[in-house]
Order: sequence, then C-alpha cells, then structure tokens
Amino acid sequence: MKSIFEQLGGTYHEENGYLIPDLRLPEEEEKEIGIWGQRHLEYLKQNHKVTYTNLLTSGRLNAYLADIDRQAQERFEMLVEQMKQAQRVTEQLKEENALEWIERLNNIRDCAREIVNSEIVYV
Repeated sequence: MKSIFEQLGGTYHEENGYLIPDLRLPEEEEKEIGIWGQRHLEYLKQNHKVTYTNLLTSGRLNAYLADIDRQAQERFEMLVEQMKQAQRVTEQLKEENALEWIERLNNIRDCAREIVNSEIVYV
C-alpha cells in the first residue's frame, strides 16, 4: 500500500535503515533583488515567518521580493523628484551652491527612504 506522499508522486531514499522523503523546493526563476527587496526579506523572516515560509516553499519568494524591490525603487525615485521640485532643488542651485544642493538632496533622499520603508518595505 502506497502512502499519500507516494500517491502524490513523492519518493523516498534510505539512510541508515530509515526511509527519508525526497523533498525539494520548487524551481524558481532567479531575479536580482536590490536593497529594498533584501530589507523586506529580513523583515519577513523576523516578523512574518509564516508568510516567508509559504512564499519560500511555494517557489514564489524570489519573484515576490523582486516585485517589492521594483515597486519600492519606483516610489523612491518618484518621491525624490517630487520633493526636489517642491523644494526647488535644481541644477541651478547645484551650480551656484553645490554644498547646499548636496545637503538638501540628502535630506530629500532620507525623507523618501523613510516613506518607502513605511509604505512598502516594512508592512
């Protein structure tokens, strides 16, 4: 009589007199994961272990993280551009006062990073 595992196509191998199920994660297309996706991965591992495990064992983790990374990067770039326009951080300012331009741009990037983290990465 076959076990349910065998009926579903599962196989075993023998180790030291014990039958061990041959378990493998599903094949998944490898996609590059940037910093946003990596941050979200760590967040999932620490705060949403069931979601992390479900995505991993279903073979969807990499695609999910790549999508989070893409969304976060797009949102970050859009926010930076909007804030630069609103605060008049222009190329003219860069030419006239490079130090002030760098300070203001760094502040904008920090603000945009916090927004993306709270809206996409750490949810």
